Amino acid sequence: MNILLAVDGSPYTKKMLAYLAAHKEMLGTDHTYTALTVQPQLPPRARAALGKDVVERYYQEEGEKVLAAVTKFLSRHGVDAKVMIKVGGAGDTIAKVAQSGKFDMVIMGTHGHSALGKLVMGSVSTQVLAKCDVPVLLIR
Repeated sequence: MNILLAVDGSPYTKKMLAYLAAHKEMLGTDHTYTALTVQPQLPPRARAALGKDVVERYYQEEGEKVLAAVTKFLSRHGVDAKVMIKVGGAGDTIAKVAQSGKFDMVIMGTHGHSALGKLVMGSVSTQVLAKCDVPVLLIR
């Protein structure tokens, strides 16, 4: 299987990785993995003031911080994952990458907000589920 791991460096990402480690059928050399992190876009005024090179370097550095721990974890389990850093809305971007990258599954941690919390705040996992035809495994 070609699996997309949507990661953000939060404790929910750590729970997702722990789940994978505990379920050997999900983690191993039988599958290919891509770890994706999505950086929120800076406001237009900030981007204009900082300049394109500074902004791109910022996105890259922030993405690498998130991915470093994930790739280290996967490497300890014998998995050599591809990495991907994108900028934009997390839910939309994850769904687009999952579909355009021909992934068989998306695995991601979720905060597990209540129905009211999702209504008020929205949820990346809800957005991914709504916009993605690829199966999504949510780890809570």
